[in-house]
Parts: sequence; C-alpha cells; structure tokens
Amino acid sequence: MTTHTVSGLPDLIQVVAEQQHPLLFATISGAHLYGFPSRDSDIDLRGVHLLPLHDLLGLTPPQETQSRMWDADGLEMDLVTHDLAKFARLLLRPNGYVLEQLLSPLVVHTTPEHTALAGLAPRLLTRHHAHHYRGFAKTQWRLFGKSGELKPLLYTFRVLLTGIHLMRAHEVQADLPTLLDSVRAPDYVRDLVAAKAAAEHGHLSTLDGAPSHERLTADVEALHAALDEAEQSTMLPDQSDAGTDLNELVVQTRLRAGGVPVSDLSDRP
Repeated sequence: MTTHTVSGLPDLIQVVAEQQHPLLFATISGAHLYGFPSRDSDIDLRGVHLLPLHDLLGLTPPQETQSRMWDADGLEMDLVTHDLAKFARLLLRPNGYVLEQLLSPLVVHTTPEHTALAGLAPRLLTRHHAHHYRGFAKTQWRLFGKSGELKPLLYTFRVLLTGIHLMRAHEVQADLPTLLDSVRAPDYVRDLVAAKAAAEHGHLSTLDGAPSHERLTADVEALHAALDEAEQSTMLPDQSDAGTDLNELVVQTRLRAGGVPVSDLSDRP
C-alpha cells in the first residue's frame, strides 16, 4: 500500500494511542486528501476500531461509531471511527466516502487488517457508486449556492470527477489536481484550487476573473452528463462479489482479538 505523509500537522500518532479501542487504521480525509487544503483547514481523521467481544455479546447494543473534535495547535481536529463490522457494512453499500477513507494514501496508522480490507477494495466497486457521487455533488452545489464559498464549489467538481474516473478507470482517486490530469474539466478549476489554499472559507466573488454563475452551472451540468454517460458505459458490475470474504475477514479479526487461533490474514487469496 502506497502511503504519504503530510507535513506541518500535530502528532497524530499520539492521537491514535489515546483511543479507547484499538484502531485497525487511521487515515486523513477531507481537504488534505482532496488536494486543496488551506493553512487553516480542519484535520479530518477517519478510521476503524475494533470493539471487544464483551461489548458485542451483551444485551446492550454497542456504540459502533465514535467521534471526537478538539483543537490542537490552533487547528480543528475531527476524528470519526467505526467498528469493523459497521465499516464493512458501509463498504458493501455504494458508498464512495468510506472507500476513500480506506484507500487514502495519507496513512496515520495501519495494520495487516487494513491491508486486507484494502485488498478487497477492487471487488467492492460497482456502477452504483455513481449514485453516491452524483448525490454528493448535488448537495455540495446547493451549499455553494447558499454560501458562495470556494470549498463546496471545489467539492462539487471533485466528487463529479472522482465518480467519472471511477466509472472509467475502475479506481478510486480523490485528489482533485490529479483528477484534472485525467478527466476533462474547466481550466479555471486549477485557479480555484490555488485560491482555496489561501483561505479555508474564501468566496468566489473575491476572485479576479472568477467564472460567472451561468458558466459554472453549465460546466457542472456537463460533468453530470459525463458521469451519467460513464455510468452507462462502465464495465463495473452491478453488485460486489466480495461480501463473503469481507464477512470472513471480520469474523477472523474478531476471533484473533479474542485469542482464538485463526489462519493468517496474509494467507488469504
């Protein structure tokens, strides 16, 4: 698994060590993953933890998602982790967001289980992931209409390009500058990325030579049409065939954590 580091961030390894339950992985998501962080961007940490068998076998339903927000050296930190079983269920839905977290190259903490999960990712991709990116883009476009900020506008372009690339190349790519090298998009998007780097909540209206709302609307509609066409022509399947192996990975990981001997994850095909 290829990993990268992000300079200028607080000690994230210490954050991992402080969690109540052991983490199978922790990665950086958000603007840092998407390729347009600003100096004051939040740090979005996402990952998977493993609940103990005691919590799972009792009468009280366990809390499968844990979240925490705090300030570190003037930066807002946001940590959200899911228990392995919940994360696996999310992976089996057409949810590109959790795939991006799993496959993020900005890795803070990893384990063999993380590697095993990532190894199943190609078999989790379906044509229906286009629905996720289409819906996400519409939500961000509405937010841009209300705020006029660069951030939701760039999110709109990013998720549409990610969806198009996924349908065509059968891989998850969340970095907007990289996507601009592989998917045709308006030339001004690179300028918007540069402007966003200067201010987390910068407004489009403050930019010299900013595209008009009419131009933006036409370009976003064209990318929606391109995503529709890519979905129709993709060779991705309608349904993942990785459910059985994903379930087995969850079971083996639970048993291993409980001290029950199981086969090595690295031996799985």
